[in-house]
Amino acid sequence: MNSQPQLLHARTALYPRDRRSVAVARDLTRVTLTDWGLAQRSDDVLLCVSELATNALLHGVPPNRCFQLALSLATDGVLRVEVHDSGPGEIHPAHPFPSPDTERGSGLLLVAALADDWGVRERDPGKVVWCEFRGGGPS
Repeated sequence: MNSQPQLLHARTALYPRDRRSVAVARDLTRVTLTDWGLAQRSDDVLLCVSELATNALLHGVPPNRCFQLALSLATDGVLRVEVHDSGPGEIHPAHPFPSPDTERGSGLLLVAALADDWGVRERDPGKVVWCEFRGGGPS
């Protein structure tokens, strides 16, 4: 018997290395959450998408490349957000946070505080930074 939750919905999009891509990714996420009936925690999800997309643009997307946003909702009500990039940048989940006197770099701190879980996995090339929100089932 398979105990893995099944996928109810999935949506992906590619975005160019352009600062306007963050807003467009956030807009797609807003529309997707509405389409899937996910009103709970939408502010948290949108902020995490903004932070992960911004990090990809600043640190993970080489010139003339794109990043991918992937959203999925499983039958167990878990909403997963993934941002795929093709750059060489590394993130270490055990130590991703800036020092308190640093003005930049608090994006992953926000993701860790808002999401129920998050992490990083390698891909070739690049990495995937993901976060999950439990109880995100239809309202």
